[in-house]
Amino acid sequence: MWSYKEALRYVDSFVNYEREENFSYDKRFLNLKRMERLLGLIGNPHQQLKAIHIAGTKGKGSTAAIITSILTANGLKVGLYTSPHLIDPRERIRIGGKLISQEEFVHFLSQMRFRLENSSEQTSFTFFEIYTALAFLYFSHQRIDIAVLETGMGGRLDATNVVYPLLAVITQISFDHTRELGKDLASIAREKSGIIKEGVTVLTSPQDRAAMKVLEQAAREKKTELYKVGKDIQFERRGSTSQTQTFYLETTKRTYPHLVLPLAGIHQLINAATAVGAIDLIEDRGIFTSSEAVRKGLKEVKWPGRIETLSTEPFFIVDCAHNGASAQALANYLKEKFPRKKIILILGILRNKDVESIVRILCPLADKIILTRVDSPRALPPEETEKAIVKFCGKKEILIEKKIKNAILCAQDLACYDDLICTTGSVYLAGEILKYQRKKEKVCA
Repeated sequence: MWSYKEALRYVDSFVNYEREENFSYDKRFLNLKRMERLLGLIGNPHQQLKAIHIAGTKGKGSTAAIITSILTANGLKVGLYTSPHLIDPRERIRIGGKLISQEEFVHFLSQMRFRLENSSEQTSFTFFEIYTALAFLYFSHQRIDIAVLETGMGGRLDATNVVYPLLAVITQISFDHTRELGKDLASIAREKSGIIKEGVTVLTSPQDRAAMKVLEQAAREKKTELYKVGKDIQFERRGSTSQTQTFYLETTKRTYPHLVLPLAGIHQLINAATAVGAIDLIEDRGIFTSSEAVRKGLKEVKWPGRIETLSTEPFFIVDCAHNGASAQALANYLKEKFPRKKIILILGILRNKDVESIVRILCPLADKIILTRVDSPRALPPEETEKAIVKFCGKKEILIEKKIKNAILCAQDLACYDDLICTTGSVYLAGEILKYQRKKEKVCA
């Protein structure tokens, strides 16, 4: 019998494009036929699932988490599949907010391994395909009412795109993974729009004109309805603190005069409006959600590492911003909520990200910058980040602490009680910060 650690080693033996530094994104290699073969070996569990399928550049994870929280508050058994994880690999596969257990992880992965090794299939699968198939197998066995599925990098060729969902959702599209998806928004949007299927209603967050044009064309080609946040779904912020927001929302079905969201930043209201809009649209597919469940699910949603406040004296904020658009969303929040605070910025970025945009947007806000290195083969050395800062932001007080723990301790030594420490640049960095914080809390408990 496998141990959990042995099961993780097995999954990690498959090629992992999330961690590979110089992989070749060959669209001839990445195709859904291979994923269909894998699922065929384990009984095609995806064919039994009702699903909401979500693609986009930013906000897709938050939107998925909000939808899941609302449907769970409505009494449904909801499977959530997201990536990447922050701390625990099991975060990718949940039901009702609860992670797949270690025992279940081992059990269902063992089933998959047995069927793979006892078949004549010679295809080499990827880490993401194995995880996606595992999620489908687990959700099917648990007889969930609905699955909320977040795509990985793209959409058209994504392993999750084998499902025929109740609803397709496309969150805001911006520049990320440009080497793989395309150098302009229209090209990126074409890859994301690949989740649009004939007869399946589509909901989109507000988009740049070039991206929206592509989505509109895809919807016409697939002969399906396209609903838009900002047009068919309207919202208005009514109040906010550093950690909570209240807002008015009008969807295609209902009006919500007062909703509370415990996620910070105006961009999260866009995600919330998209999520509630999706909830109301699936009424046409037989899934009805009460207004009270919407209010409760929004108020109780948890999505760590997204402008999350860990402490208040000094303020210590952790965020996952890893491209220009998400860096701008974080910058907007900092300027709105902390216009007069001295900011100590801890920054760790991956090599394949838009480093120039991230530093150009965030570094001018910082009084001191501490550069660190995330635990990834794709980590950008702090010295290279420093060159970008000097080039685009001029002279700044920059310190380098390659170990993340030391970067945190350095920031805490430099900060006064009314200053702000903000750490960002990578999902991996956010995960390591949260992991360190949890260990610290256990020691103090």
